[in-house]
Amino acid sequence: MDIKNHFLNHHLIVDSFLNNDNNLDSIKKAAELMLKSINSGGTIFSCGNGGSMCDAMHFSQELSGYFNKKRKALPSICISDPSHITCVANDTSFDFVFSRFLEANGNEGDCLLAISTSGNSPNVINAAKEAKKKKIKVVSLSSGDGGELLKYSDVSVCVDSNQTERTQEIHIIIIHSIISYIEQKLNL
Repeated sequence: MDIKNHFLNHHLIVDSFLNNDNNLDSIKKAAELMLKSINSGGTIFSCGNGGSMCDAMHFSQELSGYFNKKRKALPSICISDPSHITCVANDTSFDFVFSRFLEANGNEGDCLLAISTSGNSPNVINAAKEAKKKKIKVVSLSSGDGGELLKYSDVSVCVDSNQTERTQEIHIIIIHSIISYIEQKLNL
């Protein structure tokens, strides 16, 4: 695939995503869940693997830092501490690196952004399961039919693509849209 085709392929997937009104409704619902959590004193957690962890970190730092507006710092934690991850992976299994963190730090009224391009990452699914046990709302970003992660999500946004890189490109636009919505509606 030459360079121009990457952009053309991206454009086709963005158009397809935009032509499904359910996608835009789901993004708004996700932002509303997070906003409700923030306004009631909750924390927004995020997790993912590889590039999705980078997206989860990006999301979290935009909330606790700044995005488009000078405003108060918002409570957001990406589950990405290498000492925690390696401790849990060594003592139990990599499948529990995110859920164990939520077990220790999550509270009812919080919200989890769970990112898995396939929707089938065991550690992300286990985080969503733990969130449900603790009455933490779950927003998931995935692709296709949402995979198993869909079962544990209050709101799911699925990109209709089987290409990981295109899915991740749309995920970052979704993330920016959620943060922008929260900033616009935030009770300061």
